Amino acid sequence: MSRFLVTGANGQIGSELVAALRERHGARQVVGLDLKPPPASNGQPREGPFEEADVRDRAALAEVISAYDVGTVYHLASLLSATGEQQPDRTWEVNMGGLKNVLDLARGEGLRVFWPSSIAVFGPSTPKENTPQQTVLDPTTIYGVTKRSGELLCRYYHRRFGVDVRSLRYPGLISYKTAPGGGTTDYAVEMLRRAAEGEDYTCFLDRGARLPMMYMPDAIGATLDLMGAEGEGLTVREGYNVGAFSFTPEELAESIRGHVPGFRCSYAPDERQQIAEAWPSSVDDGAARRDWGWAPAYDLAAMTEDMLEHLREEEWESGSVGA
Repeated sequence: MSRFLVTGANGQIGSELVAALRERHGARQVVGLDLKPPPASNGQPREGPFEEADVRDRAALAEVISAYDVGTVYHLASLLSATGEQQPDRTWEVNMGGLKNVLDLARGEGLRVFWPSSIAVFGPSTPKENTPQQTVLDPTTIYGVTKRSGELLCRYYHRRFGVDVRSLRYPGLISYKTAPGGGTTDYAVEMLRRAAEGEDYTCFLDRGARLPMMYMPDAIGATLDLMGAEGEGLTVREGYNVGAFSFTPEELAESIRGHVPGFRCSYAPDERQQIAEAWPSSVDDGAARRDWGWAPAYDLAAMTEDMLEHLREEEWESGSVGA
């Protein structure tokens, strides 16, 4: 049985996707890959194979794929929006160079590929409400530029070389398991963490900045469902729109106050506000619902309750609550 390779395995999505794949297929069947080893968890040895490599190094990737008999690559290694604006050259090299390496290896080895796109492909000229699957795409960040360029590259490799590459345009993702990785929507995780710790929060976006979001269990579920779908039914190879719920920082703060009555949020927008203003407030994900049955399980209220419950458990386990 061929194995699964997850690049960017230490990241917000990668760490949870590796766990989900290992639960489904067995620990030895899933290879994690990143620049450094995964952090230790409660002093236990890491479970399953892991390789240290740079996705810009095609030879290293080829060696890992051959050594482990990899048949499917979840290529998640990427620099995100806010981080990318600080390092545009490196963002292009990692995001585009890494993807090109994976697609070329997929072409030669007959690999299946998942690659995440993002709502960052949209821009000021894009309709902001119920953003269509096919619409004007004018990204304003280097991250968005690499995601749109990557979408076109994936479509080209599918059409020209028959590579089975599949993609989702992730909205902002919310998770209690890993720290934010430099994205514009990371305020949501930061706000929830502060609230769980009994602290107030100063948000780097304005109170009315509405953006599409998704709870990580839904993001992992969507990824696995898409990769499990029959290829003949897929009409989109650039990146499916997927949505779950949309909210503003003010609405999230109000949802939190339903569980933490004294929570207060203030607002001090920085340069990330301009990025957020170019993105949609909601997306039309009808193609994903029609083609492979996409449907989210969490809304804002359910996500808030579940996040706070798990974050509070972390505080108690660490012994910091009441200290």
